[in-house]
Amino acid sequence: FEAKMTKRGAKVIWAEDAQQALDAIGKICDEQSCQSVVKSKSMVTEEIKLNEFLAHKGIESVETDLGEYIQQLDGEPPYHIVTPAMHKSKEDVAKLFARKLHTDPKATPEELTLIAREILREKYVHAEIGITGANFMIADIGGIAITENEGNARLSCAFPKTHIVVVGIEKIIPSVTDLKIFWPLLSTFGTGQKLTVYNSIITGPRQPYENDGPENMIVILLDNGRTNLLANEKLRESMYCIRCGACLNACPVYKNIGGHSYGTTYSGPIGAVITPHLKNMKEWKHLSYASSLCGNCTEVCAVKINLHELLLENRHESIDEGLGKFPEKMAWKMWKQAMLRRKWMNMANGNMKNKVVNSLIKGWKKHRGEMHFPKKSFNEMWKEQSKQK
Repeated sequence: FEAKMTKRGAKVIWAEDAQQALDAIGKICDEQSCQSVVKSKSMVTEEIKLNEFLAHKGIESVETDLGEYIQQLDGEPPYHIVTPAMHKSKEDVAKLFARKLHTDPKATPEELTLIAREILREKYVHAEIGITGANFMIADIGGIAITENEGNARLSCAFPKTHIVVVGIEKIIPSVTDLKIFWPLLSTFGTGQKLTVYNSIITGPRQPYENDGPENMIVILLDNGRTNLLANEKLRESMYCIRCGACLNACPVYKNIGGHSYGTTYSGPIGAVITPHLKNMKEWKHLSYASSLCGNCTEVCAVKINLHELLLENRHESIDEGLGKFPEKMAWKMWKQAMLRRKWMNMANGNMKNKVVNSLIKGWKKHRGEMHFPKKSFNEMWKEQSKQK
């Protein structure tokens, strides 16, 4: 991939972590005397917090995907990896546009779209740099593949003089012919379409015989913890993810708590699997416990990742790393010993069980009332009945 890309005039930069990627982008912006950037939808740029970095440098960074633009106006991160503003109603968006852009608060979705289009078209013309992600990198031809419904990614890489691609190293596929599987797979599982509207393959900057395209193209290959996952034989399959978002849509936990509750770039089951390894296990292990292990995510996964098993594997790893809390360890140890010895279980009568359990589940009691155990266990009553016979 790198050899083919550089042969056609693009520059390829390897970034070990987010800071290296940001430093590379910052250097390019300084060289271009950049004042404004247009961005297409990219979870990797969210991962490295690119917008915050550019704002700190005094560079205007404009999200050009309509959903991302709405979220940027509202000062919120994406709610979902495919549909970033899915939690907002049309009324919410109308009020937001009225507050930020002084439009009619009763504007229809069509009118709001045209307003955003008019604003963004102006941004494309004046931006010095366009930044996109990539759905796939194609090894045999040295190209990046982008699939979208709005055409904003095409405009982001065609209008500005410089095109920067930020992409995770796991997005590589062997051949351009593999797209006949992956593009329909991504669109079907992501949005229910047979194929998304705009599908582009970009193999470098504008060539001498071409009229359109950027003068410069830089591809930043981001590691940022991905080699940790690739080195882990059990969790390696999480890198198969094509970011279709199907597991989020199927997850009962995600449906109830929403994307922002995860507090990280990648939410839902796939986010809970990869985040502890992309960041650190100690601070993010709790995400792997935010699951009922129902298996819905595994069932709907486009590339058949065993997500619920990987969530369980994360739990095992966190315990192996000594991250379990001492009271929790002792509680499970006592439970195990009690489960192995029936006499121990029967030693605690109903009153004792009521006191212990109800003192531990105060949150449960607030909404559902206390739990009441019978004076005798089923085992004790069974033994008594057997003796009478």
